[in-house]
Amino acid sequence: MQESAHEQHEHIAQRLLQPQPDVHQPSPVSGVTSGNASLLDPLELESLKLIMDASLRVHARHHFFTWTQGLLQNLVKHEALICALRNAEPMSFHVESFSTSPVEPALFSDLFRQDASMVPHLIKTWEENSYRPVVCETGSASPFAQSALWREFNRIGADSVVAHGTYDAFGKPASFFVFACRSQTLGPRQVYCTELIVPFLHQAWVRTQIDRPVIEGAVAAHPAGAGVLTSREQEVLKWVHLGKSNIEIGTILEISPLTVKNHVQKILRKLNVQNRTQAVGKAMALRILTI
Repeated sequence: MQESAHEQHEHIAQRLLQPQPDVHQPSPVSGVTSGNASLLDPLELESLKLIMDASLRVHARHHFFTWTQGLLQNLVKHEALICALRNAEPMSFHVESFSTSPVEPALFSDLFRQDASMVPHLIKTWEENSYRPVVCETGSASPFAQSALWREFNRIGADSVVAHGTYDAFGKPASFFVFACRSQTLGPRQVYCTELIVPFLHQAWVRTQIDRPVIEGAVAAHPAGAGVLTSREQEVLKWVHLGKSNIEIGTILEISPLTVKNHVQKILRKLNVQNRTQAVGKAMALRILTI
């Protein structure tokens, strides 16, 4: 019997200090790469442990966004992350996407569901290769050049993807995660980290699907985010969420970059956060931003 997703969660953490055999690519298009803990230096190992530990405190969507687009980026740098959770029907997925790139994240979710070439190939190769991470180049020579998802990845500068998932007791995909990356940031270390992190990614994301009230700090004090930010600050934060710089936001809103900077600083103070990514995550909790 195959391991359950929960069993994978526990088993994969123990592999941190155990050597893993290389798995070679049987497909001419996608590659499967594996590694072992010797690929990571002590600082990276410590960072990996912190990321795993932080995953246990992800209970809401804004937590997941802050975790994946903040802390997780330290080890697996990506331009977009697509999360697919299998529904009851075979190969039918509930899909959500997360990105700090200046693009609407929902677009990736729609394109993933509609894709009939790249996505099925990634999943099939992943299954055929004993459920190990799959690496696929999305450059100009890719056979997926006609895929709208491929074109969108390239538009945001991602020319490689690494995909990995979890499976149920019958060997069917339970979840599938696609990291769209720049090739210069994707190597054996990142692929190995993906292999270790995905079971934690699965458990964290499943917890975000549970409908529970959000109660923390400013959320309780300001139901639904009412009155937390001014309309102008909300405008600025919307463009921050879409990855715009202060100069770009200033051009869009016809104000100076210095004024934008002042607005951002006020937003950070009002939301009691340290950086722009945390501000976006907290704003989602307050229902100021929706994605």
